[in-house]
Amino acid sequence: MVIDVTFPGGARVDASWGNFVVQTDQPTYAGGQGTAPTPFQLFLASIATCAGIFVLGFCQQRQIPTDGIRMRQIVESDPTSHMVTRLVLDIALPPAFPPQYVQAVARAAEQCSVKKHIQNPPAFDIQAHIEAPSPQG
Repeated sequence: MVIDVTFPGGARVDASWGNFVVQTDQPTYAGGQGTAPTPFQLFLASIATCAGIFVLGFCQQRQIPTDGIRMRQIVESDPTSHMVTRLVLDIALPPAFPPQYVQAVARAAEQCSVKKHIQNPPAFDIQAHIEAPSPQG
């Protein structure tokens, strides 16, 4: 997979691959226009939505309606370093949810591949180079 990054102006940074474009911006207090989530907000949302996909799949496989299921990700940070110290994913199930599946749906959310990549991070290889000028023609 290759993701292309562009800089459309201001504090915006966009990522594109295939038919998708994900826009990011910075809040106004950080020099942006606040027109899109920050990259870090997208990162956090990817964890919550990934867990949500596993909850959805779990329910669909068992024909359990997802109406009334609410998920909330709570982000706890160190006040000094501002680094995330804990993520809490709370899955609120409606009264009609089958009680025998309560712990199993939590285990399904644990299978989130984004979470697994954080727990076993990839190596980073960051490079910069000057491209050769394009041929005139």
